[in-house]
Amino acid sequence: MGKVVERPETGKLFFDFRYAGKRCREQTTLDNTPANRKKLENILKKVEAEITLGSFEYHTYFPNSPLAQQFTKQAEIQKALEAHDTPVFEAFSQDWFGEMKIQWRQSHISTIEGTLRNYLNPFFGKKEVGHITKKDILEFRASLAKVTTRSKNSLSASRVNKIMTPLRMILREAANRFEFISPYHGIKSLRVPRTDVEPFSIDEVKQVIDTVRPDFQNYYIVRFFTGLRTGEVDGLQWEHVDFKRRQILVRQALVEGRLEYTKNDGSFRTIEMSQLVVDAMLDQQKSTGGKNFIFCTRTGSSLSHRNVTKRVWYPLLSYLGFRKRRPYQTRHTAATLWLAAGENPEWIARQMGHTTTEMLFRVYSRYVPNLTRKDGSAFERLLIAEFEPKTTNALEEVNTDEA
Repeated sequence: MGKVVERPETGKLFFDFRYAGKRCREQTTLDNTPANRKKLENILKKVEAEITLGSFEYHTYFPNSPLAQQFTKQAEIQKALEAHDTPVFEAFSQDWFGEMKIQWRQSHISTIEGTLRNYLNPFFGKKEVGHITKKDILEFRASLAKVTTRSKNSLSASRVNKIMTPLRMILREAANRFEFISPYHGIKSLRVPRTDVEPFSIDEVKQVIDTVRPDFQNYYIVRFFTGLRTGEVDGLQWEHVDFKRRQILVRQALVEGRLEYTKNDGSFRTIEMSQLVVDAMLDQQKSTGGKNFIFCTRTGSSLSHRNVTKRVWYPLLSYLGFRKRRPYQTRHTAATLWLAAGENPEWIARQMGHTTTEMLFRVYSRYVPNLTRKDGSAFERLLIAEFEPKTTNALEEVNTDEA
């Protein structure tokens, strides 16, 4: 955000703002008085509004500035480029999609297809990619706020950002190919509120495992004590369990009913099984050992996580009187229990599929008192250990002298 600033050596005011990725400072001959400052701040508001709408012309406000010539030249080049024909958005986006999808997982392909079909093409489809303006983009984003989901809720900031991402990529690629400046430049993603994790306590975990219906007891033991994601546990097959080394090899995940490569390279990992998990796996082997999937239906097909959540998980939480929490909280629970037990953070990060320990301490540490130590007890114990004996001896010497 721009501002009006005083130059100390002259006492004159000047504008300080950003335009087209550059910092611009334009001098004035006005002294630093409340009236002059207010006047310039009103001008600055108009400048920033026009920058946002994509209608700002530098030379209109600062005709004698060297930057005015530079930006005017760029604008002329842009207009000249826009005079040439460029493909309409729908045709270009289809070409872009065909070139890009070879590097994506099937689930991501389906997501982008849906985004193009339901959002981007209806709004931009008939516009030439070289004629789309920043104003068009901001109008489109504003229109997404009026879209409601099946549950009658408006689209979240996170969902809006995900819809905008392929638009940004398409316009950037078009700008590179047809040599124009992408109108997406300078548009920031919406701020997404941080979601808090809600792990279960060890007592709550025990209640869940003791109460859940028997055919899902092993399933939730594995979820709570391995940190596996939903797709990873649902896609787990017997060939990826090494009982000899007490390890689970995470190599794939079940996404929309299809087995796919793990979420990222960090997710391709090996999980060490505790004795409780080993026992659960051995017990599960008695019922599904002859099938591909460890946790599956009676016919051997993979579980539907939506059905399990709706028919097993939420009814169980309701029966126990626990607040409603997503099944993914079992993964957060594993991390907090490991931390509370004093396990090596680097080991925990590997178990979780994180490349560093940063996320562990940023997300989970507040749930582990012996890590945060907000009460200062650790420092207090250090002082007692180091100084108490010496203090006691000194007092004894004083008492002896007095006697």
